[in-house]
Amino acid sequence: MKKKKNSLIFWYKIMHNMYKKRIPFFPALIMRYIRVVYSCDLPYQCELGENVLLVHNGLGVVIHPRAKIGEGTRIYQNVSIAGRNNRGVPVIGKNVFIGAGACVLGGITIGDNVSIGANSVVIKDVPANSVAVGVPAKVIDKKQSD
Repeated sequence: MKKKKNSLIFWYKIMHNMYKKRIPFFPALIMRYIRVVYSCDLPYQCELGENVLLVHNGLGVVIHPRAKIGEGTRIYQNVSIAGRNNRGVPVIGKNVFIGAGACVLGGITIGDNVSIGANSVVIKDVPANSVAVGVPAKVIDKKQSD
């Protein structure tokens, strides 16, 4: 089965590479294009790992410029990954699922293989291989590792 290309990620890679090479103006121009066309606030400074998927072309997603998101993460619509009153920004591990409308706020760490439920508000660290849901989010289950 042929893998579908995500044009939003294509634009992110272009603007992030230009940013790393210190090419001025164009990353900010592409970021504004993404904001208008995709309704997504995806800054060129943030770090997205390989195979990150912004489902529904990142509709309504807001990501902090200093956020770090690990490879294989799936982010659904209307998700906020942001700071919280100067308490830092989130670091998200590998293979994380973030459900629609979830907010991941502050200088917290989300472990690998975590599932965050829709409309959850995560303000504390979430250990690897777990499920977090609610407002504020609580760990309700530890996934069984193979």
